[in-house]
Amino acid sequence: MGRRRVVGSMFPVFIGAVGVLVASVVAGQERLVRGADGAEMVVIPAGPFAMGSSAQDIARGVDECRKRAKPENEPKCEAWFRSEGPQHQVVLDAFAIDRDEVTNAQFEKFVAATGYRTTAERDGSGWVRRGKDGAWMWQEVKGAMWRAPGGPGTSAASTHPVVQVSWPDANAYCTWAGGRLPTEAEWEKAARGADGRRYPWGNDWDASRANARHALKGTAAVGNYPSGASPYGVHDMAGNVWEWTADWYAPGYYALSPDRNPKGPPSGDHRVLRGGSWINEHFFLATSHRVEGKPGARAGNLGFRCARSTS
Repeated sequence: MGRRRVVGSMFPVFIGAVGVLVASVVAGQERLVRGADGAEMVVIPAGPFAMGSSAQDIARGVDECRKRAKPENEPKCEAWFRSEGPQHQVVLDAFAIDRDEVTNAQFEKFVAATGYRTTAERDGSGWVRRGKDGAWMWQEVKGAMWRAPGGPGTSAASTHPVVQVSWPDANAYCTWAGGRLPTEAEWEKAARGADGRRYPWGNDWDASRANARHALKGTAAVGNYPSGASPYGVHDMAGNVWEWTADWYAPGYYALSPDRNPKGPPSGDHRVLRGGSWINEHFFLATSHRVEGKPGARAGNLGFRCARSTS
């Protein structure tokens, strides 16, 4: 199966500019447009939603994982899904989130305006997913970075999500654009709505609605799967690239989480990644699934989108 990955800054462990806000209404959904990077943002209304997975949903994820896992990974399946519980009610203030993942074209504007150099550029390498003889594996590649996500000689399509970006890179971009990274809770509500659906479009997996399971052998242009949009019209919340969130990661955080505007643990060693990627199996793309990544990690399936408070 496509292996879920907890990414490290040096070695991967596999377990599978400030703009002016302009308000508008499109197709009955209020949206905001940021002047700095041109990203269209969707306003997510204030209110409650069920965050995380029930014991039954966790058991389902574990079972699906065990059926498709390689023998060496099968014992890890339970640990990979346990952190989704317990399911709990969370109330969020209204916020805005990018409709699409940040693209290479947008990141180019940021770099041109600020002269910013990413972690991969400073350290001289990034992690690249490569297929050979029917098998896929990760390789650390010298010169892999956002402009050349597969290494020297490769290029980054302007409409595809920027990849090979670390958490500090994503955070710097969102700050420049007048926003911030979404909290884990904000990301999940934007992906699943208030009705607790398993995928942005509903409860059943549909391969035609997301870029996953090596179907395209790489990223797709953002918004390429409109039928897979969330209840609020947010694109690519399942598949394409894992997305950095603002929160530190702790596997047992949900048992201690406040019920209003949670922001994650006060400190940690890893940040939360959400959404799954073009590499992963469908059960890693569930709206409640969460993984951890070292802040300095960068790879060909790591990207992000921005958010901002509306009050």
